[in-house]
Amino acid sequence: MIRLGVPSKGRLMEQSFDWFADRGVRLSRAGSDREYAGRVDGAPGVTLILLSAGEIPRELAAGRIEMGVTGTDLVREKLPFWRNLVTEIAPMGFGHADLVLAVPACWRDCQTLDDLTSIARDFRAAHGFRLRIATKYHRLVRAWLAEHEVADYQLVDSQGATEGTVANQSAEAIADITSSGETLRANHLKILPDGLIHASQATLLAARAAADTPELQAFCRRLGVG
Repeated sequence: MIRLGVPSKGRLMEQSFDWFADRGVRLSRAGSDREYAGRVDGAPGVTLILLSAGEIPRELAAGRIEMGVTGTDLVREKLPFWRNLVTEIAPMGFGHADLVLAVPACWRDCQTLDDLTSIARDFRAAHGFRLRIATKYHRLVRAWLAEHEVADYQLVDSQGATEGTVANQSAEAIADITSSGETLRANHLKILPDGLIHASQATLLAARAAADTPELQAFCRRLGVG
């Protein structure tokens, strides 16, 4: 039995259903929108489980589902050493979003990450505390900033409208997911040209422990992936 986790609502669910349908596997809800079970037609031995996109990486890692659909940003953020826990089977071509670093548009002297490094150093000297970057993606952002040798900052947790944290003075910059950049511009923020942290998209994944089983390999062949 293969338990397949798919986002339980919205465009990600609809596009996931379409992706599987294009490959001859029909996914559907078993009942009302409040139910989290589903039906699978065209793939015997596969069970559909509807979950939030954020739950799917952990369910894969825990072995409670064998396959799942979610964004690569969530996998990397929620699973330390993710490569030991899950394997990416196929990008799915939808759900594209970039995790980016953005600063106030009025910071005319901040055009690159090197500029931000200098600003962060001067900010700490002037204010006595580190420049604050609001984000939901602590692991990804911290690793990326370390890779680029940015040190004088602190991450501020934001689980709401991250774009508004600069305007309400709870942060000086943000790192957040964007598709078009329109919301950032509406909040008078600009993306640094070299500020792409991670380019995410919906991806079909498998639990590492299940990836080589005959059942999962057969299902991948059925889908024409892997």
